[in-house]
Amino acid sequence: MNNYNIHIGELILKKLKKEKLSVAWLAGKINIDPSNLHKKLKKKSMDTDLLQHISKVLDYTFFQYYLADNKN
Repeated sequence: MNNYNIHIGELILKKLKKEKLSVAWLAGKINIDPSNLHKKLKKKSMDTDLLQHISKVLDYTFFQYYLADNKN
């Protein structure tokens, strides 16, 4: 995966779907308004503090997509 084409919001939504969890559930866990979280997940990038918090709640390292070795 090319680091410049990562849409982290989509990856988080896929993880939520896989785990059968809702955006509202995640929003409650990270203490953010669900509509605000929906907006953030529509964006291609997000604040690293928020991404770290989401990663901890979902027990999944989303930063791995940015660390992937790209020798294209």
